[in-house]
Amino acid sequence: MTESGTITVLTVLEVTPRFVEQYLLEGQAKTLYDQEAKRPMGEVAKIDGATALVKNAHPARTILEESARLKTDCIVMSSHRPGPSDFFIGSTASRVVRRAQCSVHVVR
Repeated sequence: MTESGTITVLTVLEVTPRFVEQYLLEGQAKTLYDQEAKRPMGEVAKIDGATALVKNAHPARTILEESARLKTDCIVMSSHRPGPSDFFIGSTASRVVRRAQCSVHVVR
């Protein structure tokens, strides 16, 4: 008996803060979002049975919400070397690891 599963590739693009948007040309934030949103779609299309989701929201919160909604068994995500600010407010990966209801595999 073989079991099958699904792979959902979630890309979360942070919302551009309003104070930053005021320095961008009109529509530039949307153009940048649209360009970034297309990137994972092309790569995921090459993987049988995989789907891509792109959200424009708070990264850690969105990863946890989508994981709960999809009833995931494991979250696989990347991390960077923590900088000084990460020790005060925490990185996305550390927030997900602390709050996830499933296993989390962090790749550095």
